[in-house]
Amino acid sequence: MSQKTSKSEYYIVDKRALPEVYAQVVEAKKLLATGKAETVQEAVDMTGISRSSFYKYKDMIEPFTDMTHRKTVTIYARLEDIPGVLPQFLSVIEKAGVNILTIHQSIPINSLADVTLSLEMFDESWDIDRIVSGMESVGGVEKVRILGRE
Repeated sequence: MSQKTSKSEYYIVDKRALPEVYAQVVEAKKLLATGKAETVQEAVDMTGISRSSFYKYKDMIEPFTDMTHRKTVTIYARLEDIPGVLPQFLSVIEKAGVNILTIHQSIPINSLADVTLSLEMFDESWDIDRIVSGMESVGGVEKVRILGRE
C-alpha cells in the first residue's frame, strides 16, 4: 500500500498581500532567535498575536532574503602576533556594520598570523575599499588583500 504525500508549494508574495498575522509570526520567531524574547509567550505578547496563531504558522512561514542586495567578500590579512591587534582589526568590520560569515586565523609563525575572513556586505554597508583602508590603518596589520567578491 503506497501512501500519498502532499508536496509543498512555495510562492513569493508581497508582504502587503498577506494577513498581518504572518508578519507577526515572523517577528515573534526573530525575537526568539535573537534572544530578545526568552519564551514563546514573551514573543507573542510583544507581537500581539496568540500562542495558537504562532504555533499554527511557525513552521510554514519564513522571511524571504533577497540575495541581490548582498554580496560576499573574502579578505586575507597578515597580522603581527601582538595582543589586541585582532580585536582592533575586527572592530573595523563591526563599525562598518558588516557581518562576518567565516573567520580563520592560523597559528602565528615568526610572530605573524594569517587571517582569512568572509564578509557579508549589504547595500547599506561601507564601501569595501574603505573597510580595507580602515583595516590597514590598525597598528600591527602588515597587509590586507581582497581575495574575491561574489
